Amino acid sequence: MSGHSKWANIKRKKGAADAARAKIFTRIGKEIQIAVRDGGPNPDNNSKLKDVIAKAKANNMPNDNIQRSIKKASGEGGGDNIEEIRYEGYGPGGVAIMVDVVTDNRNRTASEVRHVFDKHGGNLGNNGCVAFMFDRKGVILIENDGDIDEETLMMDVLEAGAEDFNPTEEVFEITTDPAAFSAVSEALEGKGYVLAEAEIKMVPQTTTHLDDEKQIEQIGKLLDGLDENDDVIDVFHSWDEEE
Repeated sequence: MSGHSKWANIKRKKGAADAARAKIFTRIGKEIQIAVRDGGPNPDNNSKLKDVIAKAKANNMPNDNIQRSIKKASGEGGGDNIEEIRYEGYGPGGVAIMVDVVTDNRNRTASEVRHVFDKHGGNLGNNGCVAFMFDRKGVILIENDGDIDEETLMMDVLEAGAEDFNPTEEVFEITTDPAAFSAVSEALEGKGYVLAEAEIKMVPQTTTHLDDEKQIEQIGKLLDGLDENDDVIDVFHSWDEEE
């Protein structure tokens, strides 16, 4: 099995998480709030909540924080005033970008996201303008620290029901069908593997390589600008950062 490694993309997010962990926890808390509102507080009966909990654990969010977010969302009116929105557009050089937000003010967030695109050489488009370029997949990363036997891990991954296994020098990247994501995550954790990242995301079918230094600088600033917005939960893009 093989596939394009997303570790370069992950490193950007991981660095941001290390620098602002409280912000990451706040974002995941919002996702938990939406999931509980839509499907209830029991992850055994709410696959969306189960997937968000897997993401929270991979980001080292303490279980107390997770349970507190679930309890808060289960209260009267929990999550009623917030909504999920996805924005789509293009960055410099035709890089496809998808932005997932959770907001209590649609107009404010739309204005802020559009401003970031416009400021850094991008264009915010209509719904569906780039969605067809991505596939929804479960992505699990396990750091390749030299202590893991690759063949054993590959067999464990296959046995757990994953679709793809891609070893690199830095990480082992595992791709799953979204419906199997939680089961694969739990199976690997049950065998003692530490997940560096576990999340359902939009994976680009092809990536865009940029050679122009100005475009490279612009796309970096555009992605950073989106990441700095408190309403933004996830940003998916087709830029090949492995320059």
